[in-house]
Formats: sequence, structure tokens, C-alpha cells
Amino acid sequence: MSVSKIAVCAALLMMLVTAVAQTAPSHPATPALDFDQFTDRVIAREGDIFKLMRNLHPIAETYVQDTKPDAKLGTVPVGDEYFLGQLSFDDGFTEVSYLGDTGIRSRVINGMTGLISSRPSGVDFARTLLLDPGRLDREHYNFTPVRSEMLGEVRCIVVDVQPQAHSGNGRFLGRIWVEDEDYHIVRMNGTYVGARAGTHFETWRLNVLPHVWLPAYSYSEEPDEHSKLGPSIRYKALTRIWGYDLQHAGDLREYAQPLAETAPADAKGKKNSGYDLSGRLSVRPFQYSTEDNIIERLQVAGLMAPTGDVDQILETVTRNLIITNQLDIKPEVRCRVLLTAPLESFSFGHVIVLSRGLIDVLPDEATLAAILAHELAHIVLGHSSEDKYASWNSLFFSNEKTLQKFDFRLDEAQEDAANHKAAELLAKSPYKDKLAQTGLFLKTLQARSQELPNLIHPHLGNALKEGDELRLAQLTKSTPDLDIVRVDQIAALPLGSRVKIDPWSDRIELLKTKPTPVRLASEKIPFEIAPVFPYLRRVPDAPPLTPQTTPPAPSQ
Repeated sequence: MSVSKIAVCAALLMMLVTAVAQTAPSHPATPALDFDQFTDRVIAREGDIFKLMRNLHPIAETYVQDTKPDAKLGTVPVGDEYFLGQLSFDDGFTEVSYLGDTGIRSRVINGMTGLISSRPSGVDFARTLLLDPGRLDREHYNFTPVRSEMLGEVRCIVVDVQPQAHSGNGRFLGRIWVEDEDYHIVRMNGTYVGARAGTHFETWRLNVLPHVWLPAYSYSEEPDEHSKLGPSIRYKALTRIWGYDLQHAGDLREYAQPLAETAPADAKGKKNSGYDLSGRLSVRPFQYSTEDNIIERLQVAGLMAPTGDVDQILETVTRNLIITNQLDIKPEVRCRVLLTAPLESFSFGHVIVLSRGLIDVLPDEATLAAILAHELAHIVLGHSSEDKYASWNSLFFSNEKTLQKFDFRLDEAQEDAANHKAAELLAKSPYKDKLAQTGLFLKTLQARSQELPNLIHPHLGNALKEGDELRLAQLTKSTPDLDIVRVDQIAALPLGSRVKIDPWSDRIELLKTKPTPVRLASEKIPFEIAPVFPYLRRVPDAPPLTPQTTPPAPSQ
């Protein structure tokens, strides 16, 4: 898409956002509303959000785990599925898969009222993002006030919503939380009448722009009513939404960052001397440019986070490995984060990439260092996988083809060499005496690999477990035996434990959570899905523009 077309799309989108903001009240509940007036505001706001969503095409990732009862652990996963695609609310509801033939194909919900025509594992997640658009009104629903409640820093009015008799199939039945300034729904908890019996979901929305709340998470589960072992869950699923502002994705685009008016100085502060680079010296800048192009392409597809604080944390750990091993790597190694859940890490050129899901489940810094050491070993050994993308033509493909077009996997010999080199790097690092936890993490990964194949299946690089071969397997030889019942042995964390995604900008940050002591083995849930309970905050309004001062008229 050309810069001019993107600018036009951005302008249209901001007009829609501005329209939503202009219809919002300027301060909380002034004048006071009775409940009928309040309900009318809620209905109107939900209509505004649906109109806005029709102009957005976010990324939706759904990870599903089938579960069964376990006498010691409560429930354990027995299978999983993974779906990733780009959503459209323009004509009904469509989803274009990023996974090609191996994943979910395009699916449509006609008019947002029927069930998904092709529904893997019975997961009807898409309809949980919006509350019955076009039919949320008094003709179809009864609204009953419950109480006021704080969700994070946002005061909400809790309302029970029940479909009217004979209002049709597919109606929402449950409870909503409405923030008390603009009257947007920020949380939904319930089910759909006529959907699969017992399917329950909870959807959260975040304040992504002033006066705009958009869906970010949807957790769902279905009880197994036929279980002979008492109440249990048949499956649980978590849908994450991001990439609402994909048209501005990419922190390397020339129109995204203003350029300096003068030529940049060299490292010593002198003006550029005007020399061209020799053939030998031009190799790294050419390779660096290729790395930038790959990063940019992944960002534009909504698969990689913009550069930020999490990258700096990864780079700090990587520098610890480089300094203690007295390595001289120029230019410096960069780290980036893939926004997806499957556990994977890979490298190209001097760039190390870890997936958001992998960062989520790592138990400590030493285990993070071990993962980074393996990728750093590839860089030290000169295992390059970016050369085939040096031509711009190799990056010219649609977003949904990104996972099929990029391939950063290395052969078995290179992986073995990187494992041995990583062991050398770790042996000289500050983490050398803290790797017992890393071994337990790898043992837990191996123990869960058969039940969670989609979680450990990478889409761009090599798997942490290829067949019977486990990456960094030598680290498991001197670690304690894995005991899944011991509450003091935390080998891996649940998904969603560390990284939070801004659904509008795709920026990520580490979650601020208090450590919670584990009382029961069933609370450990390594690599498992857990419900999401975000701390809600409001985005501050943009400051008013300062009017320009009119210069004085020149004297006559």
C-alpha cells in the first residue's frame, strides 16, 4: 500500500474515532441519568463501537487446550489447537488465516447471528468479541442494574442482561460491566442462548484511545457434563486481539520517523568524510539492511512488536553473555519479540527473536539466558538465514502468507553445533550456577510435548523439541527429577504470565504482578491457559493544541 493510500486510510479512521469521542460525555454522569437513560447510552455506545470495528482489521489469535480431570492436578491438557488470522467486521464477520493449509481457513458468521460454519473443537470464539451487534436493544433484551464495582482504576456499573422471550436464537445471557464516564461496555461474562450448551466466556476491552474501548481478550471454557469424575472442563481457550492500527505498524518506515535536515556525524562526532565503503566493509551494512527489512515485514503483518523495553531486557541478558565470554560482535546483537503464543526462538543475521508465549512461560532469568545463548551461538558460529531475503521482491507478499514465506530454520548439524556452543557460553556466564531450573523447564516441556504439539510447534524457526531431540538437552542431565506434585518446584509458568500487548499499537510491556505462593499442585498449571483479569486504566485525553501566536505586523 502506498504512503498516500495509508494516509487516507488513517484520516478516515481518525474521523471515525473522533466521531465516537465527540458523542461521549465530557465528565462522569452529569447531569445524573436514570437507569433507562443509562441503558439507552449503553446501547448507543455499543452501536458506535461496532461501526468503528467495521473499519478495523485486527489480528486474532486463539489457543485451545482440551482437558481432562486429574486426581492430583485438578485438570490437565490432553490436546491443543492453534488459530491465527486477520479479522474483518465489514460484511458479516470473516477471518483470513495466517496458517495456510495447516490451520483454520476463512470462516464467516452471517450477520453475526449464526454459529461459525466450521468450528474446530467446538470453539465459537469470534462472537464473544461484540455483544449481539444490531440487536442489543430493549426489543430483544431486559436490563437489570446490580451494583457499582471498581475494575482497576475504572468505576463501573454492573448490569444483568437477559434476552426477551421469543427474541430469537443466539442471544447473550449474562452480565456486563459499563464504565461510568462514556458508558462503554468494558467486560462481558456469560453465554449465548442457542450456542453449545454450557459454553461460557468472559471478554475484556481496553481503553486504547481517548473514549474508545476495544476488545482485547476473550477467555472461554466448556464444562464436561458427562464426566464420571465430577465437575470438569472439556476445553479452555484464550483469544487475544491486537493489530487494530496495523496501517501504522513498522517503526522503520521513512514516513514514520522524521529525518534530520543535515547529514549524520560519524562515531567520533565528525561530519561524514564522504568516502564510499569498500567491498569488504559493505557486507555488514547490506546484511543489516536486510535484517531491517525482515523486521519491518513482520511488524506490518502484525506478528512482531515494535521496539521497546522488553527488547532492552532481552538485550541486557544477551550482553551479559557476550561480555563474560569476551566476544566481539559488530554490529551489536539486537533482540525482538514475536507477538504469537507458540514457543519458539530463532535468529537471522545479528537479530534474536523470542515469541511472546515463550517469554511468558520461562520461570527465571537463567532459563531466559539459556534460550538466548542458543541463538547467540548461531550468530557466533556464522549461521545466517537472512541472505535469501536480501531482495525486496522476496518480501513482496500478502500478510496472510508471512508465515509460509519466511523460514529461519537451520539444519540439524547447525542446531547441534549451537547447542554445544551455547553450553560453552553458559559455562562462562553469570548464570552458570543457576541452570538447574532451566533443566527442569526443559524436562517439563518434554513431558507436555505430546499433549501440546501446537504450543511447541514453531512457525518460523526450529522447535525446542524436534522429534526425540530436545534443545540444550545437556542441561537436563544434572538437574533434579521432575515432580509435578511438589508445590515448591515451579518448572514453567502458565501462558500470559509475563507479557501484555497493547491491542492498538502492538507495543508490549512486562506485566506488573505480585508473586503468588502456590498452595496446591493444581495451581502450578505449566504451559496452560488461564483466565485473564487485566487492571483497567483510562487513556488520558490528548492535551489541547496550543494556538499559534500571530506574529506582529511589520512596522510601516
